[in-house]
Amino acid sequence: MDDIPETNPFSEVPIEVTISVGRARPLVRDLLRLSKDAVLQLDRRVDDPVDLYIGDRLIARGELTELDGEHAGQLAVRLTEVANLRGGL
Repeated sequence: MDDIPETNPFSEVPIEVTISVGRARPLVRDLLRLSKDAVLQLDRRVDDPVDLYIGDRLIARGELTELDGEHAGQLAVRLTEVANLRGGL
């Protein structure tokens, strides 16, 4: 990302990245029964990679990690795969 020219007018625009940790597919009747402390099982395991999306476009994969130091306890993603974004988002 260091090779993006500073003169690019879009380089300072913030963009939302969605991190997907998994999906659940409960039946409607089970969804209607959910209450506080209910557990909704996902289709992934704790150590499985997470997917990073901008809109509907998959841009990267990574693993969840917890930051140390000044940001101790903050959840973060360590990227393990990154899509080629040269053609744009």
